[in-house]
Amino acid sequence: MIDLHTHTYESDGTYSPRELVEAAIKAGLEALAISDHDTFSGYDQAVPITRDAGLDLVCGIELSTKHAFEATSKSRSVHLLAYFFNSGPPADFREWLVEMQNNRRDRNRRLAARLRDFGLDITLEEVEALGRTMAGRPHFARVLLEKGYVSSYDEAFRLYLDESAKAYVDRIQPALLDAIQRIKTFGGISSLAHPVRLGRRDVQKEETFVALLRDAGLDAIEAWHSDHTEEDTRRYLGLAVKYGLAVTGGSDFHGDVKPSVRLGVGRGQVATPKEALDRLRQISG
Repeated sequence: MIDLHTHTYESDGTYSPRELVEAAIKAGLEALAISDHDTFSGYDQAVPITRDAGLDLVCGIELSTKHAFEATSKSRSVHLLAYFFNSGPPADFREWLVEMQNNRRDRNRRLAARLRDFGLDITLEEVEALGRTMAGRPHFARVLLEKGYVSSYDEAFRLYLDESAKAYVDRIQPALLDAIQRIKTFGGISSLAHPVRLGRRDVQKEETFVALLRDAGLDAIEAWHSDHTEEDTRRYLGLAVKYGLAVTGGSDFHGDVKPSVRLGVGRGQVATPKEALDRLRQISG
């Protein structure tokens, strides 16, 4: 059993890198990818911990990008997984991440001010106490919940934080197609994360989008995910075959903020085969 999509508290999870590694070993995982949002900090901390632990640690990251699905539409967020084998991410790629992290903090500052405009006593400092330098909307949601402004994590997003919510504040993100090329340039493998979340209910439009990304250099698609039904998984496996893409999968484990999602198995239906990881290593050269 492997899991190629997990998060530590260095982005929006609740487990430290050590706790995540220990949980993976306890769960019987053969391989674990730490794919925090826009940072390698969790992975870097896990490297010495896993050195003698008998766990295959994979260097991953989940990037937030933007893409306009139609010529006249507003750009929407698309998540892109990247995996680095062999020597890991180069210094130039890490430097590029610093720019993204600075853009994230600027957005967070504006989002805190926007929430205060709605009468919600939220400060950037208390959000960063939870999320450190990689604080994001999930950490705002936790503060809103802890202060009693909402009754659930989902309500925080629905009322204030989602892209269609009243307090949403945009941030500068790299263009999806450019990010795919950058990953390839620096020796990484790119995979479209949880494609079901794109909301492309027309399967033909969804397929057209996947074909566009393949032509732009996309290497893989995430077929196994906690949000995917068996039908979704079959559809994405079919698209992978049709367009010559590798396949990735993982629970999207976040720890206590998503208690129904378990390492390796997600909500019970995630079962990423070891062969998927072998294939990624094969195409990475």
